[in-house]
Amino acid sequence: MTTEDNAAEVQADRMQENLKKVEELTQRLIRALGSRPPSHPGLHAPGGDLYAKAAAAWWVEWMQNPGKLLEQQVAWWGKSLAHFIEAQNQLAHGRLDPPEDETPDDPRFSNPLWKTHPYFNFVKQQYMIYAQAVDDAVSAIDDLDETEKRRLRYFSRQIVEMMSPTNFFGTNPDALEKALETEGESLVKGLENLVADLEANEGALVVRLADEKAFQVGENIGTSPGKVVYRNRMMELIQYAPATEQQRETPLLIFPPWINKFYILDLKPKNSLVKWLTEQGYTLYMVSWINPGPSYADTGMEDYIEDGFLAAIREVKAMTGQERINVVGYCIAGTTLALTLSLLKKRGDKSIKSATFLTALTDFSDQGEFTPFLQDDFVDAIEEEAQKNGVLASHIMARTFSYLRSRDLVYGPAIRSYMMGETPPAFDLLYWNGDGANLPAKMAIQYLRRLCQNNAFAEEGYDLFGERLRLKDVDVPLCSVTCETDHIAAWKDCYRGVQKMGSRSKTFILSQSGHIAGIVNPPSKGKYGHYTNGDLSLDHAAWRETAEFHEGSWWPRWEAWLAKRSGKWVPAREPGDSEHPPLADAPGAYVVAPPTD
Repeated sequence: MTTEDNAAEVQADRMQENLKKVEELTQRLIRALGSRPPSHPGLHAPGGDLYAKAAAAWWVEWMQNPGKLLEQQVAWWGKSLAHFIEAQNQLAHGRLDPPEDETPDDPRFSNPLWKTHPYFNFVKQQYMIYAQAVDDAVSAIDDLDETEKRRLRYFSRQIVEMMSPTNFFGTNPDALEKALETEGESLVKGLENLVADLEANEGALVVRLADEKAFQVGENIGTSPGKVVYRNRMMELIQYAPATEQQRETPLLIFPPWINKFYILDLKPKNSLVKWLTEQGYTLYMVSWINPGPSYADTGMEDYIEDGFLAAIREVKAMTGQERINVVGYCIAGTTLALTLSLLKKRGDKSIKSATFLTALTDFSDQGEFTPFLQDDFVDAIEEEAQKNGVLASHIMARTFSYLRSRDLVYGPAIRSYMMGETPPAFDLLYWNGDGANLPAKMAIQYLRRLCQNNAFAEEGYDLFGERLRLKDVDVPLCSVTCETDHIAAWKDCYRGVQKMGSRSKTFILSQSGHIAGIVNPPSKGKYGHYTNGDLSLDHAAWRETAEFHEGSWWPRWEAWLAKRSGKWVPAREPGDSEHPPLADAPGAYVVAPPTD
């Protein structure tokens, strides 16, 4: 037996060993899938009425304009057939070259084999012909209202994305090559990753986006020094240690979203807004929300306002001796901050000197990319699921947000983790993205029904605390920071809400990039710029057209705005006082605690 024969035999043995491991992991996979508790079917697909309406609209179109639909179908069939014939001709002449490929560049198909190998090239071109045909067919349906058409477009796009040949092992050259190179070890690691993700989420598939072992909150992220100086059933209040000998007289209080954790604003020191603000001389407070469990089922928006916003404002005023403070609300906390400001207006309470809104929606008249999830069939399913469990589980929210960018946040990571056997990257922002929190059942339904679906706050008013709260009641000096490619809180919708607020002093900033990267954009990176325009009477398109572009982060511009509203310099304040002795070191207990029973 030759040396080459020995090597081949060893390689074959290793492959067999790895395939045996795959078989063993498959049994774990089956058990993990079997452990998944049943969930409402309405959370996974639209009601049949959407497809019925689409079919009816297609039938009407067929009756009224059969030539148009026939032309589409024939064009699709013709392209598919012509491509097949061309590939067959190549083979008939003894050539293994792929036919001419004029498909557009697509990062999914970056492997050279997609262009050079006749099999992979044929599969890719057929898929792209199919994808274009589906898009054309949906676009051609005219007898649907805009809401239904948005939903149909979204779900048809999801089907097209799911059917990409890159998502299947047998038609993914990267995965096949990796399996051969590693003698099947990549398949073993990939299946281990898949099983681990399923076991970590009770059988639900939530693709890990980051290496969870690479980060620990309080050790290498969320490390800014400070103390928990107040705690109740809804939140911990953190006061950060001063980084300067003097601080601004007016304290700054930040309300982060409670869908994820507060440390998005305190990741690594180099991109921490918390660290940067303390270095600019601000007495900085941060709310860290509880991760609710079933016992919080009856907790509503009023509890977040009473025991969160109002309690934190009260305690910050008491600790600093200031009658008025500056506040920040990020995402859903920005929406709720606006509700709180309206309530304070009704009560004649002037505690707030200025308010900053980060990617915060307050007018939901255009539901944007969330249209598919804000119709009654989905919200009904969410309501039933939340009432049954007491909370809307964090993985449901994570899945919803991920599928808005399914190529980047679902299929791409799944391919790398499950097919290629790669460990997810050690990326702090993606780690935070996977560290979600539950929403109390009552609060989730209030938010979806009254704010998102009915747009009560921006229209007839939102009833809380015996008051009718309206968006126009928000009259403190304000700054709104939005992000150009934000798919969660579209900047044009945030802009419309700011226009409806009653403040005489309004500043609007449009940052480049998306919902997170556009906000977590430290000056040291010199990465994303921003736009400003003082004329907020314009519609969003005209505002953007005439806006002035500025290189670099929006942080210094906002800080200059904030400084004008932050009073004189005073000796630096250490966390807490005699009435608020420190309870724990930052980042506190709530941020790392499991859901509260």
